[in-house]
Amino acid sequence: MLQNNKTRSKKWLLLALSAVLAISVLAGCGNKDEKSAGKATDNSKVVATYEGGQITQNDFDKEISNMLFFYPEYEQIISMDQFRDYFVKQQIAYRYLDGKAPEKAKQTGKDKAKEQIGLMKKQVGDKQFKEMLDKRKLTEEEITEYMARILTVVQDYNGKVTEEQLKAEFEKNKKDMTTASVRHILIGFKDKEGKERKKEDALKMAKDVQARLKKGEDFAKLAETTSDDPGSAKTGGLYKDAAVSQWVPQFKEAALTLPLNQVSDPVETDYGYHVMRVEDRKEKEYSKLTEEEKEALRTRAASELMNNFMQKDLDKLIKKIDLPKTETKPEEKKDEKKDQNTEAPKDTKAESGK
Repeated sequence: MLQNNKTRSKKWLLLALSAVLAISVLAGCGNKDEKSAGKATDNSKVVATYEGGQITQNDFDKEISNMLFFYPEYEQIISMDQFRDYFVKQQIAYRYLDGKAPEKAKQTGKDKAKEQIGLMKKQVGDKQFKEMLDKRKLTEEEITEYMARILTVVQDYNGKVTEEQLKAEFEKNKKDMTTASVRHILIGFKDKEGKERKKEDALKMAKDVQARLKKGEDFAKLAETTSDDPGSAKTGGLYKDAAVSQWVPQFKEAALTLPLNQVSDPVETDYGYHVMRVEDRKEKEYSKLTEEEKEALRTRAASELMNNFMQKDLDKLIKKIDLPKTETKPEEKKDEKKDQNTEAPKDTKAESGK
């Protein structure tokens, strides 16, 4: 219940993939937009040229379909030219960097892509997976190739991260890697039956809980009978040795800063008021990081390296971008309105002359 929404990612996607794709704001399907706008589409037209390659309209549309396969929620912004321009630059970057990557990175990218697609199929089921492909007019081979290209770049950039950069990334994320054992009682803005509770009433109840705990009542027993958090009430309100990064910001900050073994004042979150007691807190040490934790940090550092490439080097590689526009400019709309207004009197005159 207290989980930060950022941690609710699709489990079948690698952290590496989502980290790099986070900088790729999606555009939409070019074919769909142009048909709706009444424009003809030349799929063989070159829409982007860069050092060592080019992207046709068909390539661009296929990349959009691949991206929307993984992130269908971004279809709502498919007609925005700003995102389309940014998206084609992303594709130039991935294609260029994939071409420069060593064979070992390419093979690892292919292997991980096949693994992730396999996990995805297992999670959603063969029937739904095929329906998802059919909706975007894609094949499994095409989405695997698309993912492999991105994961190749991820793998290559991961390999470029030095030990010093890894340690620097650890220091930046050290706080979020802290674990804590926190016992809490939630007085929610909704009660256990889902009925709305006034904010002032919730605060009053939370202060009463705080007072009872300070008088010596057993925290665990009071949590079992009083807390509106179903995730911890049965365990006496305890979240044991949990990563603070998974919690909503206000709860996380309290877990990081409250004095140990003291009953807190009510802490407000979107869920309600929490009376908390931090029973243990452990900061991570670099020397004790697991391989999985190091890999996550390495991916973060690698995404920063890629961001630097996008900001400083990519434009030097691009020779020309010539994407068809999908949005009507304000001045064009004015001209259309003006034409309509000037034509109206002519029609009226013609009618009166009959």
